[in-house]
Amino acid sequence: MNGPSPRTRPESKASGAPPVVTVTEYTDPACPWAWGSEPVFRLLRQGLAPRLEWRRVYGILFDEDDDPAPDPDAEARWYEGFVKGVAAHTRAPYAARLHWLTRTSWPASVAAKAAGEQGDAVAERVLRRLRETTFVLGRPADTAEGVASAVSGVPGLDLDRLLSESATTRARAAVREDRAETRRPLREVCGLEGEGPHPGRAKEVGEGLRYALPTLLFDGPGGRVCVPGWRPLEEYLEAVTTAAGEPPAPPHRLTAREALDRWRSLTRPEAELLTHERTPPPDAVELAAANGPVWLHPDEADSHPALRPHTLP
Repeated sequence: MNGPSPRTRPESKASGAPPVVTVTEYTDPACPWAWGSEPVFRLLRQGLAPRLEWRRVYGILFDEDDDPAPDPDAEARWYEGFVKGVAAHTRAPYAARLHWLTRTSWPASVAAKAAGEQGDAVAERVLRRLRETTFVLGRPADTAEGVASAVSGVPGLDLDRLLSESATTRARAAVREDRAETRRPLREVCGLEGEGPHPGRAKEVGEGLRYALPTLLFDGPGGRVCVPGWRPLEEYLEAVTTAAGEPPAPPHRLTAREALDRWRSLTRPEAELLTHERTPPPDAVELAAANGPVWLHPDEADSHPALRPHTLP
């Protein structure tokens, strides 16, 4: 399939103020395609920030009522191979060994959602740490204790507040709504056929369907555009243009110093896409991973779970 996927037009077009596009990202902290899409999504959020409002919807890739694997180690080895196959397309790093498959997406999703109460920057850093437990450490944060350990030391985060909020029925209800929304995909992606390794056809789950992860919806005065699955940057920029009703200014790159200060953690694809230098600054702390390193800000390295001792369950 070429170009952004199907769109709908509103009855009238906004006028006056510059168009603002709302982006809805259907995601999961443990999704390897979402992890591999982060370079492009970061560029969109950073470079087009004055025109974009971004909301995340947590789709629950691994549900609580999923049947447990009869052989957890064999399942982890199978999923390890799946992640490696995804990384062949995304170039994202991944853990050399996945110690266990994510048992449930709920704890990480609830924490990531609750972190939004402390601001967008904190929420992004919390979600990044949670992703890295799977794709850098190979130890998914799939319990309350694992989440607390993963996000401890995130700059600007009130950890006690996050843990208290995550334990409330309100936080869980918000993710329950996200889960339900993800299982109401647009008709256009149900039965979608397309080229590429992950074209974004809605997935069969139980008796229904859910959006493929990640999927972005762009809503603006020019209409709605759905961009599902694994797509190049150009398709997302086309979607912004259509939804906004006019072309946006091109996204801009940062210096390597600015990028590491902004995001605290960079993969090689992120450094290449987001920075002028295409490499990290010299004081970045390198974490070894399969398929390429992850570079941390020195202050991030002081509290990052990858640099702490671990005890296997």
